Order: sequence, then structure tokens, then C-alpha cells
Amino acid sequence: MLAGAAAAACPVRADPGLPNCTPASAGFSVERLRRLDAFLDADTRPGPHGPGHLGAVVLLARDGCALHHRAHGHRDLPRREPMPLDAIFRIYSMTKPIASVAVLMLMEEGALALDDPVERHLPEFAGQRLRDGAKPRRPVTLRQLLTHTSGFDTAGAEVDPQAAADLATFARRVAAVPLAVEPGSRFRYDGINTDVLCRVVEVLSGRSFARFLRERIFEPLGMGDTGFTVPAAQRHRIADITSVADDGRRLLANARSAEAPGIALRGYDSGAGGLYSTAADYLRFAQMLLDEGWWRGQQLLSPRTVALLRMNQVGHLDVGNDLGPGEGFGLGVSTVVDVARRGRLGSEGAFGWPGAATTYFTVDPRERLVALLLMQHLPRGLPADPPRPTAAFHNLVYQALER
Repeated sequence: MLAGAAAAACPVRADPGLPNCTPASAGFSVERLRRLDAFLDADTRPGPHGPGHLGAVVLLARDGCALHHRAHGHRDLPRREPMPLDAIFRIYSMTKPIASVAVLMLMEEGALALDDPVERHLPEFAGQRLRDGAKPRRPVTLRQLLTHTSGFDTAGAEVDPQAAADLATFARRVAAVPLAVEPGSRFRYDGINTDVLCRVVEVLSGRSFARFLRERIFEPLGMGDTGFTVPAAQRHRIADITSVADDGRRLLANARSAEAPGIALRGYDSGAGGLYSTAADYLRFAQMLLDEGWWRGQQLLSPRTVALLRMNQVGHLDVGNDLGPGEGFGLGVSTVVDVARRGRLGSEGAFGWPGAATTYFTVDPRERLVALLLMQHLPRGLPADPPRPTAAFHNLVYQALER
């Protein structure tokens, strides 16, 4: 093992719920995996060309076994504590695929259909208008919320999500704002869509969104370190979240939980970006999707539903800069539709999603692979920001495959 990588033996809290195996037995080159370790060691080490990322945890699984679980760099900004394998991260938009699964569970139970108008379940959305006062040709549907084609505009002062105390209040605020465009006519990635869906989950299940996730997803999967807050006794495990100053200095991000790690990231339980989690916990969720809805003998979703989740639903629309070349969008995840155009190693049909603070996961059914990279840096788009490592991470994982 290279210097900077954590011990291979995983503490109990870092257990991804899969048997361990050697990289070679899973079809990976040990020598080529060292390139991944070397890259992350260098990326998390202060150097002459910038501060790099503070720390990282990486977890790879193939054929149902965990083959590479490493921590790099530091957990804290003073760089006194090595990053632990069981570090807790703000996963922000990696919450969205979990919210999508909650919606699809209700679909499987007959409580909703994807093409239901939102107003059928949330009456406050009845009678919505476009900005010019005209009535839209068709009302917003649940599918359009899942695919970010609803016509809602980017959350701003009119909605002010941080000021909403609960999902019910948030949904009422969204319902009062005119639509920017005809529903279904434009793809624009926006967390408004997901949080309205979370309110639908509450109404149809009769439970808070947090309780639904806990009882229907986290407890069955054994995701004991995932939630909208972190217990006080576990907050020492939370990785510091960083940004950069105008002069290039590394500092704590101007984020709700930077100075008070473990508090709720928003005023309500946001399925758009509110969860804390660990690499080991999120691997359980991703592995369930790879295994077509199954986890340790429990079926959370039908294989047909998982297939629908990862199908490209927006092929008829211009996705602009919200997705990369060669990518489409399913029901809350991006999906690879053209490997050559994408310009990264990988497979058609692989799917996943990132989080704002440099977290990333991908599920590749063809290679039977799950790959996770968790960091905590909020980029500002400045030259001093370290380059996003996701493309390099992706290529370094795939180049290590021997079969």
C-alpha cells in the first residue's frame, strides 16, 4: 500500500456489507490500481501548484465483493487527522437517486404513476400558469419532476428554499411561482423538482420523508451512518468542507454545516441535497441498484423498475451543459449513451450522479462494477480551485480492469 492510504482492514462502521476480495480475483490489476492510489495521494497532498483536495475515500466493488477501500489525505483543514475510512460526508446531490428510489417504490405499490399530474397528489399545483399568464398545454407530471423537465425555473428569491421549515411549505411556495416554459419542453437540472417529489412521498405514504427513507431504504440496507443530521457522538468523523479564497487560500466553505458539522443542511429534509453518508453506506445503496433491486435476500425494487430508472428519458431534448457529452438522464441519474462522445473509459448503460462537494458514484451493469469517490470541496470556479478529479478517477478505475 502506498503512503497516505489507510489500512486495508475496515473498522465495523466502514463495512460496505459485501465480502472482501483481492483485486486480482475481481479482475483488476494490482499494479494498475496503484496508479489510482498515487493519483489520489498526490491530489490530497499540498504542493507548489496549489493546496489540492483535503482528503478522499474511494471504494470499488465488482461481482459483489469489495476489492479496494482506501482513504487519502486528511479529514480536517489543519491537516492533523488522517482521513478515516468511515468518514462522514455531505453528499448533497447524491441524495437525489435515493429520493428517486423512494418515488419508484410508491409507483410499484400502485400509489402513483409516473405520468400522473403533480396536482393529483398536491392540489396546490392545480391551475399553474406560465410567466406570460397563459395556461400550459399540459400540467406538470411526476415523470417531469424526476427528469428535470417540469418547466420550473432555478430556485431563487421567489422560492427561497433555505427559508422553508418543511417540505409542505416548500411545495406551496413552488406552486405559487409561474412556470418558466411549457412542461416537458426543456431539460434544466434543478433541485426544486426533487424536493416537490419528496412532498409527494410524504403525502402518499403518510410519513415524513426522513422516516420513509429510514424505514424503507436505510434500515433494510443497513445504512446506519446516513441521515439528514449526524448524532453528536459521531460528528468527529465528519470531513471538513472546504473552498478557496480569491487569493487561493484554502478555507472552510461558506456552507450551512461548515462551522457546525452534523446540523441539517437545509431547513427541511431535502431529497435534492440534504443527506450525510459514508462510502460504505452509499455502496450498499449502489450495489442494490447494480443487483436489480435486491440486497441480501430483500427486494427493494423490481429489476424492471431499476432498468427504467437508468434509461435515458430526455433523448429528445437539448441537455445543454447540465450533462456531459454522450450522457443522457434517467429518473434521477445520468446514464451513458455514447462512450466515444463522452471521452472517458466506461460502458454504455453505466449510470450514477455526483454531489456538489466533489462526491461521485457510478454503477456499471456491463462490468458488474460500483465505484465511489467521496471528497469535500465546494468549487468556486476560480483558477485556485483544484481540478475536479472525477474524469481522472473514472479513467484510472477502468484502466485497471484486466478482464
